[in-house]
Amino acid sequence: MEFTKLFITLCTLQALFVIPSIQAAQASSDLFREYIGAEFNGVKFSDVPINPNVEFHFILAFAIDYTTSSPSPTNGKFNIFWDTDNLGPSQVSSIKSAHPNVKVALSLGGDSVGDGSAYFNPSSVDSWVSNAVSSLTDIIQQYNLDGIDIDYEHFNADPDTFAECIGQLITTLKNNGLISFTSIAPYDDDQVQSHYMALWRSYGHLIDYVNFQFYAYDQGTTVSQFMKYFETQRSNYNGGKILASFATDGSGGLSPDDGFFNACNRLKSLQELSGIFIWSADDSMSRGFRYEKQSQALLAKPH
Repeated sequence: MEFTKLFITLCTLQALFVIPSIQAAQASSDLFREYIGAEFNGVKFSDVPINPNVEFHFILAFAIDYTTSSPSPTNGKFNIFWDTDNLGPSQVSSIKSAHPNVKVALSLGGDSVGDGSAYFNPSSVDSWVSNAVSSLTDIIQQYNLDGIDIDYEHFNADPDTFAECIGQLITTLKNNGLISFTSIAPYDDDQVQSHYMALWRSYGHLIDYVNFQFYAYDQGTTVSQFMKYFETQRSNYNGGKILASFATDGSGGLSPDDGFFNACNRLKSLQELSGIFIWSADDSMSRGFRYEKQSQALLAKPH
């Protein structure tokens, strides 16, 4: 009897030590994501190099709940604002058929529309959610999309209203089997963070990835600063899959030339790298997508 008790105790202690290591191992991922289509420069899915050994997400930028001419808010009735001539339903079908590891999502909101900022501007929670579910269902089905990304950056609503609108939208789209994943794309700004962290507190269990815009930090960010920023956001979005990121448009953050991939290798060794995303394919086209190739090679390496 005493031996049995001792054996059970030892097994329990072993489990306590093993389980956290399994959870840590699961945090590391081979996910690569890239925004595409916002700049109407002719970039195509087929232009972007795709490593077969990663999970690859294209994110169409953007669908916005504004009118397309003389843009004004539409209270959740989304319209397409990406380059549909080059990134239409047939191109989505072709790239997914050619590459079984590719999924395609759309991003909601973004920084601007026309000559002004794109605001999250609901009339009420119920009306916004109803309009958003209806309009996005049409777009998702027309394009055979797999997920959505939330990238509102300007707000005419308080954080709790934002959380309820977006949370109910995500819940409905997932429950209806229309999408298999969701991401959010916050950055280090007090107003932005207050809205996304309210969403995270209430609906974080439905959000699969956090596309944190690390390139919104100051230009010239060092590796050590990046590591601190990353740890801060892991704490803010506790339990979330935080992706490392950089931009190819010359904006801020830690650039590939200044040590971004060194930072990623550190995160990977700590089993904290949940993936990498880039803004954007449009900007990378003139550079031959060299950093897309490098990012995917890093992610495809055995852990």
